[in-house]
Amino acid sequence: MADWAAVDAYLTGTLVDEDPDLVAAREAGRAAGLPAIEVSPLQGKLLALLCTLSGARRVLEFGTLAGYSALWFARAVGPEGHVTTLELDPVHAAVARENLTRAGVAHRVDVHEGPAAETARALVDAGTEPYDLVFVDADKPGNTRYLELAVALSRPGTVVVVDNVVRAGAVADAGSGDPRVQGSRAVLGALAAHPRLEATALQTVGGKGWDGFALAVVTA
Repeated sequence: MADWAAVDAYLTGTLVDEDPDLVAAREAGRAAGLPAIEVSPLQGKLLALLCTLSGARRVLEFGTLAGYSALWFARAVGPEGHVTTLELDPVHAAVARENLTRAGVAHRVDVHEGPAAETARALVDAGTEPYDLVFVDADKPGNTRYLELAVALSRPGTVVVVDNVVRAGAVADAGSGDPRVQGSRAVLGALAAHPRLEATALQTVGGKGWDGFALAVVTA
């Protein structure tokens, strides 16, 4: 674990420009008592690069927390882009809005409060324009519902990323009693079975431990 963290620190220092606004976003979350579960700087830059590679200008995020990943997205989509992020907890949403305002990108981001499945369903019912990239990083038992809604709000070519699917290896344990593990297993099964998706998953190690993410593209 110590070696993973050291490598993370080296890679971050070498490859990632975590500027004062990004640092402030993380620190504001800590100061407000939010859990330290946001993506790492390396992962944040990966999400931004996925936006660049896919040409994403519209991003949907399930799970805002303090707005750290939303800030990466808001910068990646550019001045004409837009980010919609869904957050259950009003305290988290308030911290995120403050962080996005401080960074000067609040006008590119809509932070919706309330249960993400309900908010996303409302977006579907309203005929919202499809998103180019969807990041699922909310409560893990809700993953399969979020995935279905993500696809409903997508178009052919939309990139879907589901975070925290490895759970320190516990995802391989079919008998796990942890609902987060079962949520990750369920979403991986849904990704495999979905007729409109092609998907893979990667394990990751680093300062946050052993985990991983699933990556999919909407094919039709």
